[in-house]
Amino acid sequence: MPVPHSARRLKRSAARVLALGAMAALTLPPATPASSTAVASASEVESSPIRLVAPKRVVAFAFGNRVFSDLGLRVVAQGAPFELWSERPAYDEEIQTVWRGPAGDVALPSGSMPSFSSGLRRFVKLTVTSGDTVRTMRRAACVGGNESERVRPEAPATSTYPGTCFYNPYALGSVQGVQEGWATPVLAQSRPLRLAPGRYTVTARIAPRYAEVFGLSPDDASRTYRLIVRTEEGFGRTRTPASRLAQPAEREPAQPAAGTRTGPVPDLRSLPAWGIRVDGRGNHLQFAATVWNAGDSPLVVDGFRREDEDVMDAYQYFFDGDGNQTGFELVGEMHWDPKRSHHHWHFQDFARYSLLAADKVEAVRSHKEAFCLANTDAVDLTVPNAAWNPFNTDLSTSCGDSSSLSIREVLASGWGDTYAQFRAGQSFDLRTLPNGKYFVAVIANPDNRLVEASTENNVSLRKVFIGGTPGHRTVRVPQVGLIDESDFFGE
Repeated sequence: MPVPHSARRLKRSAARVLALGAMAALTLPPATPASSTAVASASEVESSPIRLVAPKRVVAFAFGNRVFSDLGLRVVAQGAPFELWSERPAYDEEIQTVWRGPAGDVALPSGSMPSFSSGLRRFVKLTVTSGDTVRTMRRAACVGGNESERVRPEAPATSTYPGTCFYNPYALGSVQGVQEGWATPVLAQSRPLRLAPGRYTVTARIAPRYAEVFGLSPDDASRTYRLIVRTEEGFGRTRTPASRLAQPAEREPAQPAAGTRTGPVPDLRSLPAWGIRVDGRGNHLQFAATVWNAGDSPLVVDGFRREDEDVMDAYQYFFDGDGNQTGFELVGEMHWDPKRSHHHWHFQDFARYSLLAADKVEAVRSHKEAFCLANTDAVDLTVPNAAWNPFNTDLSTSCGDSSSLSIREVLASGWGDTYAQFRAGQSFDLRTLPNGKYFVAVIANPDNRLVEASTENNVSLRKVFIGGTPGHRTVRVPQVGLIDESDFFGE
């Protein structure tokens, strides 16, 4: 599991965990445009699908002349949900984004989404004025987020859209959206602004290339307001605690298998290993790895503890298209892992990591061979039945504690589980290996214990070149297509 409990997300993919829904919410929303439950009349539908809004006066706080604030700037969806769908056809091609408008798909300009985590590039222009001083800044925008809020009483009660723009360098597709009658911050994921304490006038404008594509009127595409920046001590960020409402079945099944598993099933796939580096001691090759679910059903594994043992029997559960449980099957075991950076229950049969020699024969196997499943990375939210906001369903992950009698671990459709380099065992020992070409193999469902749609897409290989001397080994990692992994290291 990448990061335990409240610190689960990798850098730039932190997302506050929302309250979980009831068991009736097991059905996942299909990856199709959301429809409003409040039908607007023709006279109520605005000419612009979104409009930029802000209070007349916003107070923000500076810490070392840096302002960590969304500046109160929001976009409101009018007349219909506002949806952006993005896909990367191949790793050597740019991301393509379309606005799913009332009249059909409208392509956004090339280069609008340089990465899935960045949102729309240079979406808003900020002109900040104080006396004779004028500063101009351009910021990207992730359209949608956990801080979205309803702005009209007749608007839909809930929003199905993702809570943020998630980060994984090898993601394949994303959905951003604002529910009809809802507002979402424009600068929620923007880097801090360099502003000293003082009083400013801010004029925010949606970039003309986006305003033209979306058909925005000048009034809806801009907003001018007052900004007061104050100095504040004791800066700290709060984190919403994870909910523990998701529950496994009440007791272990009496039969090793029951019911049927016809209908939708998960489909595990592997992304190329990434964040590859040699550790500080110069002898181990570290890496991050992601296995994700491209199927039209979540992967749901319940564990039931054996009496007086630190072992659980693990069962995979199956559901029909309406989310009704149809069966289950014994698929392995879960073990309590007391190692540093773990301290939770691990499923034994989810993935395997191997370093292959140039002839693709295994040279070294990683000691990391057990996992706590979690939805850490939105890999492709355009797949059928993708869970745009999995934390709002009961299909959530619970890794348990040392006293747990049963747990449920889930990997929702469209989501991946990433394990980062700092995890215990997440490396290859290079001390006995000669220099040369190797492949980092990420293998999903290595023993075919889990039931899935296909096992033909379970392996990914990432080429690396090992050099140096013992205690000073080096690694060269050829780039994959257009993918830039520098954000992972904060460069």
